[in-house]
Amino acid sequence: MEFKPHGYQAYCISKVIEIKKIGLFLDMGLGKTVMTLTAIRELKYNRFQVKKVLVIAPKKVAEGTWTREKEKWDHTRLLRVSPVLGSPAKRIRALNTPADIYVINRENVCWLVDYYRNSWPFDMVVIDESSSFKSHKAKRFKSLTSVQPRINRIVELTGTPSPNGLEDLWAQVYLLDGGERLGRRYTQFRERYFDPGDRGQNVIYNYKAKPGTEESILQKISDICISMKAEDYLQLPDVTYHEIPVELDTKAAKAYRDLEKKMVLELPGDEEDISVASAAALSNKLLQLGNGALYDEGRNVHEIHSCKIEAFLELIESLQGKPVLVFYNFQHDRTRLWEALKETKLRIRELKATQDEDDWNAGQIDILLTHPASSAYGLNLQQGGNHVIWFGLTWNYELYTQANKRLHRQGQTERVIIHHLVCTDTRDEDVMRALGKKDDVQNWVMESLKARIKRIKEENK
Repeated sequence: MEFKPHGYQAYCISKVIEIKKIGLFLDMGLGKTVMTLTAIRELKYNRFQVKKVLVIAPKKVAEGTWTREKEKWDHTRLLRVSPVLGSPAKRIRALNTPADIYVINRENVCWLVDYYRNSWPFDMVVIDESSSFKSHKAKRFKSLTSVQPRINRIVELTGTPSPNGLEDLWAQVYLLDGGERLGRRYTQFRERYFDPGDRGQNVIYNYKAKPGTEESILQKISDICISMKAEDYLQLPDVTYHEIPVELDTKAAKAYRDLEKKMVLELPGDEEDISVASAAALSNKLLQLGNGALYDEGRNVHEIHSCKIEAFLELIESLQGKPVLVFYNFQHDRTRLWEALKETKLRIRELKATQDEDDWNAGQIDILLTHPASSAYGLNLQQGGNHVIWFGLTWNYELYTQANKRLHRQGQTERVIIHHLVCTDTRDEDVMRALGKKDDVQNWVMESLKARIKRIKEENK
């Protein structure tokens, strides 16, 4: 696909090339990944200013997003990406594989710094979701700070640089400028810009920004940080569709392939004879397994993997408390999502009654779980948020579009961003293609399934 950058994208790309250490604080869906890849390609292959690039990202993003994104665009396909994931032995093997970009999850930053010690090889580092480096006390921050002088270029990417307040900016900006703008010590920064808030006998529980603090801080960092919100750019469509690839781990991928093969080989006749009922049964089973669990004949639930749940939680974390409308497909999706979200401090609700709708619109709910069949029509949820997550996908185009319209309707003041969690090499990808067709979805469902059946039967001759 040819990349034709919007005006704001071309501006950001030029700034990444021009400014050696920069923060792109852009809303999700504005194209931070493709902008960064475009700048890397220019810096490495046209200007010869970069040799080896490290990308630090949340685990699920590290597994699939950067590789898939560079393959999506014609101009970035030449970039070689090596995911530095898995066991220490696998990570070391990946680091020794010739590549342009090495992608590691943020939990292994300390290990990476320790592994290289004084021989740090990366002259450019991209921190995807830099808000995960907001704590000056965190080990990952301290480790990266120790090699910061050896890094020639740093790009920080996030849509929420200060999720808990302006205090979160110090560590992120320090990684860019070594303390030049906001102070070389966190205590200096805090004393300059904040007053003690609530306190006990000898303990200060929090700090409150002094008058004018936000304007002062933003002015100081404006030369190395670009901040953009989706609603500020009128050339963007009303809705931004955001597809997040989810890589199944080895065990889950094998379970998926085994189930697909077993069900296909049990089908009578060839792929042309498949009935609508058989197609629906096979598709439902595969979609269930992609989501992470299966029903048996007695309607008992068997959890197979948590890959999609992990990707979902990382996405929720990256949204930093922004309200989210979450659509699930199967009842076991709802149960597993609820269990995973209980570990967070977010206010979770399932959409069941009018009171839930009212509370959502009043800003009293952080995550609203619902099935599209029960909420696709008649509900006005536009006042409560602008983010939708499809955890479990649906073939039903009308249901899909009507469900999205719960937020994207008159009265919505922000751009609606619709996120889809899509398991790589699974029926999820067929669903996304079908939804993109809009017309004749049912025919596409059958044809895509026939193609998969034919391939599997040929492999097993």
